[in-house]
Amino acid sequence: MQARQGRLPVHWLLLDRIEQLAAFVWPSRLKRSLGWLFLLPAVALVGLLAIGLGYMIEYSLHELDLSTYRLKEAYSLENYAAFIERPVYFRILVRTLLAATIVTAITLFLAFPYAYVLVRTPSALVRKVLLVALFLPFFIGQVVRAYGWLIVLGKEGLINSLLGSLGLPSLNLLFNYPAVIFGLVQYMLPFAVLLIIPAMAAISEDVERASEGLGARWLSTFRHVVLPMARPGLIGASVVVFTLTLTDFAMPEILGGGTSDFIASAIYDSFFQISNPGLGAALSMILVTVGSIIVAAIFYVAGTGTLGIRGEAR
Repeated sequence: MQARQGRLPVHWLLLDRIEQLAAFVWPSRLKRSLGWLFLLPAVALVGLLAIGLGYMIEYSLHELDLSTYRLKEAYSLENYAAFIERPVYFRILVRTLLAATIVTAITLFLAFPYAYVLVRTPSALVRKVLLVALFLPFFIGQVVRAYGWLIVLGKEGLINSLLGSLGLPSLNLLFNYPAVIFGLVQYMLPFAVLLIIPAMAAISEDVERASEGLGARWLSTFRHVVLPMARPGLIGASVVVFTLTLTDFAMPEILGGGTSDFIASAIYDSFFQISNPGLGAALSMILVTVGSIIVAAIFYVAGTGTLGIRGEAR
């Protein structure tokens, strides 16, 4: 009996050896530095991004020599002047910003009720179906989804075939601005829902019941209680959707068909079509600057406190 009591399970012994090894590799005096150790991968990634941006800034300050198709050694602001002097680039930037705003608004309008029903539904089956429908698009690449919409929305696609069977004229559903907006909303919707779900789950149903118990109608409760408390998720989702739309390349290229170029398309053309890395780098830095200013303005107006970050909420 004593022998049995003195014999420890194998997994206990294994855990003890692991703890001894961890104590040898990382002594207790270094435990205070454990948090910084966990930050190293993120710091390394940010460092690589900063190095890449440094190279982009460097390239953007060199004009293309048309005689050799190499960047000149002299520093200049000609690439940024080209953005100002050529109205096409400004129109593309405005078109991109407008699309990002529209996509963000529509996506949040659709994502919030989806997240609300998913969190609040008492049916486990409905919740599972909504989760499967939410995660299923992540298993399909963006390019594959875009080409899928070509099949659905094309001249001989499913929708126009259905209209033809009903004796109705076909519609021009592809290679235009609305088609790009539609594709981007469909692509961004799962991201927005995933960001809103935690904010909704943090709101207790008792809060809504208390509001209704005090005489408030459901619409008033939703407007004055649920929406303000879900603000962190809405702000986070809006920032993610806006920035992803601002830099998207595949949807405008495939569904736009060259008729609705976004700034990412102009950057690609500068690098790979006209072989002008200086201009492409300048357009990239303009995009980064504009996007950063807009995101900073959102956080300034909303306050970092809305995202659960320490600081005074505005």
